[in-house]
Amino acid sequence: MNITFGVDSFIWTENFSEKDLWIIKKAEEIGFDAIDFAIAHPETFPTDQVIAELQKTHLIPVTTTTLDAKRNFLSEDASIRQNGIDSMKQLVDINKKLGSKILGGVNYAGWGYLTGKPRTDLEWKHSVDCMREICDYALEVYPELDICVECVNRFETHFLNIAEDAVKYCKDVGTTNIKVHLDCFHMIREEKSFSGAVKTCGKEYLGYVHVNENDRGIPGTGLVPFKEFFTALKEIGYDRQCTIESFDPSFEELNGNCAIWRSFAPTGEALAIEGLKNLKEIAKNI
Repeated sequence: MNITFGVDSFIWTENFSEKDLWIIKKAEEIGFDAIDFAIAHPETFPTDQVIAELQKTHLIPVTTTTLDAKRNFLSEDASIRQNGIDSMKQLVDINKKLGSKILGGVNYAGWGYLTGKPRTDLEWKHSVDCMREICDYALEVYPELDICVECVNRFETHFLNIAEDAVKYCKDVGTTNIKVHLDCFHMIREEKSFSGAVKTCGKEYLGYVHVNENDRGIPGTGLVPFKEFFTALKEIGYDRQCTIESFDPSFEELNGNCAIWRSFAPTGEALAIEGLKNLKEIAKNI
């Protein structure tokens, strides 16, 4: 199986800025085919400088994001929902400039926003309506882009936890550019079956994949059944990036939501290098 492996900028930095431009070349040097720019704050992302550095490599650019309490599609406050719409439209524009064809992440609700109750019909309507506006905008200005909604574990959202719900969400949004983003770290907590989740999405709806270990440590050293997962990806004909993502315990904004309290490798870069080696070994036999 020929998989294009990517690495997330979170391996090195929490908020990508001009000081982090060196990461781009480094990602290629250590063997990755793609780089996922985690852009929580699009207003500060150094787009032009990133483009210049990307042009020096053969890397495929991808992006992910997380909305927050001030940009939350589930809010009853229309102005907060509008903040989220404006931010996502800005991200669409950034993706167009980068040439990225994927915008994944928790882009449908405030990340870490929990009500203590199951999602409501009104929350569903608010988020679907917001996302439809964004997808319509993307189809108008950059139809090559897919917006991929990441189902994450119950401690990070009450809204989309499993592939089945994410596919329903995509169907309700109803545009051709809305897809599902699967992440092994979340899947092992919420799904009944890795292959089942992949097949629930199918070729039509699976738009992006993060290949993270169950403890966010080095992929291939934990409980995630990567052989089963890669086999299912092959069966549905998934041909996009599989990206390694992890976080350093020194990060501040992320750790409250991700609960990263210890190191899983000597450095994030070591985690990425060893993880890539392990995953390539597994994938070559699929």
